[in-house]
Formats: sequence, structure tokens, C-alpha cells
Amino acid sequence: MKTSPSVGLMVALMMFPQIVETIYSPALPDIAQGFSVSISMASQTLSIYFVAFAVGVIVWGVLSDYLGRRATMLLGLAVYGLAAIGALLAPSFDALMLCRVISAFGAAVGSVVSQTILRDSYQGPDLSRVFSYMGIGLSISPVLGMGLGGYLVDWNGYQAVFFALCLLALTLGAACFVKLPETKPSQLSKLNLGFLAKKLFSDMDIWFSAGLVACFNVALFSYYLQGPFMFKSLGLSSVDFGHSGIALAIGTFAGSIANKQLIKLGIESNKLIVIAVAISMCGAIGVHTLSSSIVFLLPMILVVIGFGIGIPNILSRALIGYKDAVGSAGALFGLMYYLMIGLGLFVAAKVQSLGMVLVGFTSVMVVLLTLKLARQRLESNATVS
Repeated sequence: MKTSPSVGLMVALMMFPQIVETIYSPALPDIAQGFSVSISMASQTLSIYFVAFAVGVIVWGVLSDYLGRRATMLLGLAVYGLAAIGALLAPSFDALMLCRVISAFGAAVGSVVSQTILRDSYQGPDLSRVFSYMGIGLSISPVLGMGLGGYLVDWNGYQAVFFALCLLALTLGAACFVKLPETKPSQLSKLNLGFLAKKLFSDMDIWFSAGLVACFNVALFSYYLQGPFMFKSLGLSSVDFGHSGIALAIGTFAGSIANKQLIKLGIESNKLIVIAVAISMCGAIGVHTLSSSIVFLLPMILVVIGFGIGIPNILSRALIGYKDAVGSAGALFGLMYYLMIGLGLFVAAKVQSLGMVLVGFTSVMVVLLTLKLARQRLESNATVS
């Protein structure tokens, strides 16, 4: 009989990718200054992170079926830890970029393998209960990451951030070595990954869903990308920016609570996604209008509320037609939207205007949602006929 993993350890592993990214965000201005590069160049260290993360999602997901969940998790954390040491000692900006690519690849293990372990260990209501703990952990991780990152940068610049990331990887690796059980089933059904990929990539509804997930994430992570520079231009410190993570956490909690209440009222997923896009659009316009004042944080909370309502409803419906291979389909779906997020953040780094980025990507959401709903109506009418 397999031993169930510690819920606390699983929460920490699920929080790990988001913490290591948000703790890094306050260091962007210091990196730009330390390596004598432009703000746009420094920001690319965030956008490239998601491209490498997308590749890691696929690689670690597949390896976990061959090597086992425990061995794959330990290997991924080791890769991340070595890359964090490399970033700490990087002699040039190019070397730092390379280390960021490797660290993102390693960090992806915390997302994909953690979810696989939970699906191995829990079913039905128990799985929903455990995932609710994951949601709470993910909602507070920006507060922990941004707050700690702000203090670390204020203490000893970006080097302090990378040193802390090395310690985090070492601590999690040691905890997994001691406490993480192997949960891989003794028998796994063989899957034609090529056939599944062909089916998934030819499914337009999947593309619309991936695009929506990507746009919501770009809207959120653009704040981590450009927020530190906005705070600096307003005469505020990296510590002040770190404290702003509290506002984002409030938005996340508000979005989660609103989502639960709306579901209780019987509002279906598509309508909830429409509501989420509308709220995000209002927030985007507000940020664009108020970007010269710290008051822009208030409409930014609306963007985060929209994220909290939209993302669960998109993800819960996206893979309904792939129940026979939900693990591999989820990895491929993740590859799609993480690549889109990386491309979107590359654009955001070039634009260097949070308000314009938010308005632009929420406008794309409107287009994608309109096309998605129109396609569903056509399919529904065709079925009735």
C-alpha cells in the first residue's frame, strides 16, 4: 500500500515555482543596474523563464512515468539548485540568462510532478479537498515571494535573492529526500503521445482555452515584470513593491470567494469566464488611466480578481474531452499556454507600459472568448439539426 505524501510538503512544492518567480521580481531594477543593461533586457529574464518552463512541463511529466515521481522531483530540484548557484556567480548578463533558462526548466518539476503525485494519491472529494489547500498556498505565494524579495534586494541586491533561491532548493530537496514517497502506479497504460498531440493541437477549442489562460497570466505577470520599475519611477523602494503583493493576494482571495459564490448561484462556466474578462478589462483601463500614481494598484486588484474567477473555470472545462489521457493532455496543454505566456511577456517587456499591455491583452481575451462562444453555438446548433 502506497503512503500518501505530506499535504504540507505538496503545498510547498506547488508554491515553489511561483515563489521563485515573484521573489525575483523586485530584483529586476538591480539586475539592470548591476549588469549595465536596459530595463527591457533585464525584463527578458522573466519572459524567457516561461518558455523554458513550458519545455520543463513536458520533459518532467514524461520522465515521471519512466523514472518515478520521487526520482524526477529530486532531479528537477537538483537542476534548479545548480542553476541558482550559477546565477549567483554569473559573470555576465548572457551567463545569467542561460542560468535563468536552466532554472525555469528545473522549477517546472514543482508544478507538473506535484499535480501528478496528488492525482496518484487522491481521488474524488479527497482530491478536491487537497487541491483547495493548493489554491490557498498559491494565493499567498506572491505575498511571500514579493515581500521577501523586496527585503533581500534592499539588504544585498540581486545576489541576496539568488542566494536565498539556492537555500530554498536545498531545503526542498532535503525534505523530498526524507519525506516524499513514490506514488507511481505499478502499471501504467501505454499511450500514443504523438496521436494525442495531433488530436489536441487540431482542437480549436483547446487553442482558444490556451489563449485565454495565457492572456490572464500575461496580465498578472506583467505586473511582476514592470511593477518594480513603476515603483522606482514613483520614488518608491523595492521593499514597497514587495509589500504590494498584499494587494494582489487580496485580489486573489476576493476572486476565489466570488467564484465560489457565483458557482453556488448556479452560474455556468462560460458566463463566469465572461464576467472574469469584463472585470479584467475594467481593471486594465483603470491601470492605464492611473499609471502615474500609486493609486493604479486599486484597479490592478480588479485584474487579479478577474484572474481568480477566470482561470479555474477555463482549466476545469478545457480537457473534458481527454479524460482517458488527462495527465499527458494536461502536460501538452500546459506546453501550449506556457509558450504563449513567454511570447506575451516578451512583447510586454518591449512595450514597457503596464497599462497598454493590460488593455492590449484583455482586448485579445474579448476576441478569443467571442470566437470560442460562437464556435460552441455553431456546434450546438449543428447537433440539434
